[in-house]
Amino acid sequence: MITHIVFFKLKDRSPESIARTVKVLKDMEGKIDELRSIEVGTDVLHSERSYDIALVTKVDSMEALAAYQVHPVHKKVIEHISEVRESSVSVDYES
Repeated sequence: MITHIVFFKLKDRSPESIARTVKVLKDMEGKIDELRSIEVGTDVLHSERSYDIALVTKVDSMEALAAYQVHPVHKKVIEHISEVRESSVSVDYES
């Protein structure tokens, strides 16, 4: 199992902008066969070092992660994120 975690800091950090991006991320659920689980959360601390949104997904293997990365639904998400993201960081690990 591979756990894929991404943190997003948005250009527009308003509640409406964050909610819109959360919806885009959550809309992947059930549409990409490789995704075994998906969790999307928003920051509650709002510190200087906080990111706005966390995405945690699980897939079965590195091959499944590669398939997820190029899936048409995920590519649409990437398009949205590319427009709204100030920065992002990620970690992928065996779980």
